[in-house]
Amino acid sequence: MPELRKARIATASLAGCFGCHMAILDIDERLIGLMGLVEFDRSPVNDIKKFTKRCDIGIIEGGCCNEENVHVLQDFRRNCDVLIALGQCAIMGGLPAMRNAVMHSENPLLECLEEAYISGRFIRNTTHQIPNDPALPLVLDKVYPLSEVVKIDYNIPGCAPTGDVIYSTLASLLAGKFRGFERELIKFD
Repeated sequence: MPELRKARIATASLAGCFGCHMAILDIDERLIGLMGLVEFDRSPVNDIKKFTKRCDIGIIEGGCCNEENVHVLQDFRRNCDVLIALGQCAIMGGLPAMRNAVMHSENPLLECLEEAYISGRFIRNTTHQIPNDPALPLVLDKVYPLSEVVKIDYNIPGCAPTGDVIYSTLASLLAGKFRGFERELIKFD
């Protein structure tokens, strides 16, 4: 009897805290059963940095705050059949997007960088310069939710979503039966 092909999953973390990847580990012992159905491709889970094959599912946490985030996200859209935004940072920008609302000058990005590197209350930057090395990715004018950059197929809400929600969504998608979230799973205490 031929062995069934495992679904390929890729994951990435953009502008966020990596808490959603930690929540994937909260699937606990069900992760062992899930590994019988999937294999990870490009992911911090296995430290593979580039796609090796086309993936069935891409899971992205974090928003887009620099050009590298945009390139990674576009690469995932090109290489994944289904793209999932995991967590509030991916869906709405989350905490990193707080900079979007607090800037009121003609050059809000410069205002944000000056606060972070020069004039902030606890900054001890004796050079009084904003880092500007060609190796650093270009910072965007604001933090963007993923759906403003590429088409997103599914959103898994939460900060971070529970392991139960992540497992339920993946299991349903893999079985071809995902019809949305059960009300009991989407609650925030």
